[in-house]
Amino acid sequence: MLDGLMGLPVNTRRRLAKALQTGLLAPPYSDGMLRSVLGIRDSGTSVFAAVRELEELGISGPAAGVWITALDDVTSKVPKPDLVWSGPEIPGLPARNTRRVYEELIGSAQQSIWASTYAFFDGPKAFGLLAQSMDTTPELQVTLLLNIQRTWGDTSAADHLVRRFADRFWKDEWPGIVRPKVFYDPRSLDIGGPSGVLHAKAIVADNEAVFVTSANLTEAALDRNIEVGILFRDRTLALSLSNHFQGLIDKGLLSPLPGE
Repeated sequence: MLDGLMGLPVNTRRRLAKALQTGLLAPPYSDGMLRSVLGIRDSGTSVFAAVRELEELGISGPAAGVWITALDDVTSKVPKPDLVWSGPEIPGLPARNTRRVYEELIGSAQQSIWASTYAFFDGPKAFGLLAQSMDTTPELQVTLLLNIQRTWGDTSAADHLVRRFADRFWKDEWPGIVRPKVFYDPRSLDIGGPSGVLHAKAIVADNEAVFVTSANLTEAALDRNIEVGILFRDRTLALSLSNHFQGLIDKGLLSPLPGE
């Protein structure tokens, strides 16, 4: 019961409740009306199914809006994750978008950001919003966890590879004035070693929100590939993840990237 209603993204459900309470939405519903009033680009089929669930319980109109709001007030005490997708949109299945969630977290953070990615392309684009946030919010503390990979056949010393990566990163990839702290997994540079890599893709914003995703910081992953992630607004989980990252640093398992 109410699977359709609870399956809607939280922001869509809240807009639905407000529209019903204020009378902006009223029967008979149509796909065009739902998309226009709720500001959703895909089909309103899933929203219509949610409204129909309530009507089958004898709840409609403004009363339905009040009921949804009351339900959210109760369920909000237990943090609910949002699924976040990249790739083609599916009509009738509202979903959070990877790029928009990434930009929302980066743009709203005021205190701290942890961002971990296996790969990135076009640093000025990938890190542009993050650099802008650092330059305009001096108190914002940013820590990046990046992978440095030894290419096949390259037998250069590890410290040479790190210096080469650092020179390129600070000169060509990082677009801001204020610099973040950057760490990497040194195991990826061992010749004949365990070949461990920093493969985690996650963001922690202000130790309040956690976004864990399969997407790297690349245009393809953010916009075109089929990628999936989960967004949690849970302080306990956020602290757990940032503390784990900090523990890897404190134990010397992640090394700091040198400056110029």
